[in-house]
Amino acid sequence: MLLVPHYIVKELLNILCVGVICMNYGHLELRIEELLQEKGISKNTICKELDIPRSNFNRYCRNEFQRLDANLICKLCHYFGCEVGEVIIYVKE
Repeated sequence: MLLVPHYIVKELLNILCVGVICMNYGHLELRIEELLQEKGISKNTICKELDIPRSNFNRYCRNEFQRLDANLICKLCHYFGCEVGEVIIYVKE
């Protein structure tokens, strides 16, 4: 098995994507887990108080989403008493 350093793999992917329109714009991450820990709030509590299905909430906590629900983000900001930028971060790749 050949092990290739990650920086070489990344460079190869960049080369392969030329001409194929393969743009890597980064991704968004939700800081729900960190905010829950900072505030000492359980997932069960926030799901009950905001009427959010636990299975959906867990996916957001694991950053396993394709789209964000604006209403959910508003609920989280109101609940945590914070701004959008404290809930969502942009990660460049």
